[in-house]
Amino acid sequence: MTIHEDDNRLDNLNIESIEPLPSPQVIRADFALDDKASSTVADGRRAVSDIIDQNDPRLLVVVGPCSIHDLKAGLEYATLLHEFQHKVARQMLLVMRVYFEKPRTTTGWKGLINDPHLDDSFDVETGLRQARSFLLQLANIGIPAATEALDPIVPQYLGDLISWYAIGARTAESQTHREMASGLSAPCGFKNATDGNIQLAVNGITSSRGGHHFLGITETGSSAIVRTRGNAHAHLILRGGVRPNYDVLSIEAAASILRANDLVPSIMIDCSHGNSDSDPANQTAVANECLRQRLKGQRAIVGLMLESNLHWGNQPLTNPKSDLRYGVSITDGCIDWPTTVELLFGLAERIHNAA
Repeated sequence: MTIHEDDNRLDNLNIESIEPLPSPQVIRADFALDDKASSTVADGRRAVSDIIDQNDPRLLVVVGPCSIHDLKAGLEYATLLHEFQHKVARQMLLVMRVYFEKPRTTTGWKGLINDPHLDDSFDVETGLRQARSFLLQLANIGIPAATEALDPIVPQYLGDLISWYAIGARTAESQTHREMASGLSAPCGFKNATDGNIQLAVNGITSSRGGHHFLGITETGSSAIVRTRGNAHAHLILRGGVRPNYDVLSIEAAASILRANDLVPSIMIDCSHGNSDSDPANQTAVANECLRQRLKGQRAIVGLMLESNLHWGNQPLTNPKSDLRYGVSITDGCIDWPTTVELLFGLAERIHNAA
């Protein structure tokens, strides 16, 4: 047997390559916030925090595409949302869903940051730059942004442009994500597990509200020990599981668990995923039922999440990309913009009439 020189190598055995990235400081400087953008983010964070603390009676609605894969279509959606938001501003706070990272159960497209060209080239630097540029455009037109916190390094690149975060169902039990959430600069919701387990999310909320110490990076890209104060606005998101969990008994049970853990019973309802049985057409019924409960006195319901795009449904990621239909999701199915307007107007009118 011939023994090769590198047969005794012990590290990076399964690493094909390591490519340096510009530091967060460099990419932030290339896409810096001005006063207008800073005000959008800060005002959005304050308003979201006040709703979660139940000091603002409006309904928080995180609404937008399941994921952003086409920046032109995403900006068109944001422009429509900006033009619409003032019409319901007395009844609800609209925050645009801007998801650049997608956790996968097995494999699949991992989002614009990981694969901005939709071709498995994984040009992460371009993905980060496109994501930051897009968020900056939203902030400049006055739209606060919401996203899922997935990779623990990404908030150093984008965190100053986010007004609300979610920790997803697949990561709510992860120590890494609980630690990360404790240091995020914006309110953060924890989703119940994919099987419907709520206690895991409540444990995550409790953990992230406390301080942590963990490994991270600085704005200049150096390794560091990060010490956090804790996120005082961590809260619960119900997204369904093996069955929906937005019914009266499920919401009251969740509120009771939060109280038992000395947490404010502030709950957002994800109208998609397990609660819609993965059918976008069911989101309207979920939202209307949640508002019915709220108007009947269930004050624990503080917000809703809606998956909405320019056009209805979803489509597979095709090759060539030119075959993709404009404004249609390549991940979860979404309701279209006319349905979104009709739904939000209807919710706002019911809130107004009940006041």
